[in-house]
Amino acid sequence: QVQLVESGGGLVQAGGSLRLSCATSGIIFSLNDMGWYRQAPGKQRELVAFIIRGSSTNYVDSVKGRFTISRDNALNMVYLQMNSLKPEDTAVYYCNAKDRRRVPPTEYWGKGTLVTVSS
Repeated sequence: QVQLVESGGGLVQAGGSLRLSCATSGIIFSLNDMGWYRQAPGKQRELVAFIIRGSSTNYVDSVKGRFTISRDNALNMVYLQMNSLKPEDTAVYYCNAKDRRRVPPTEYWGKGTLVTVSS
């Protein structure tokens, strides 16, 4: 059974930092591209950052220079370090795993962790 479990969300003041973690099981972690998405109230879910199997990363423009995604293939974990948080970063953050060995890719989602940034 595949499980992606996020943790690390919470309430933080603007300018503060949080580190999100995603623990995975039931997948061959090293063969999955991993991503963090977020969904703010009344908005569509958007990709925040992803890290491919070779550890190359990419970010949405609004978080570049503030957020860092990383992965630990030995622990089957992916992280999102969020610095200089802004109120507009408030959202539920979801962990995503994408196995591209098949077409279309197989995707898995966590249930999300809420990040609230107060002004």
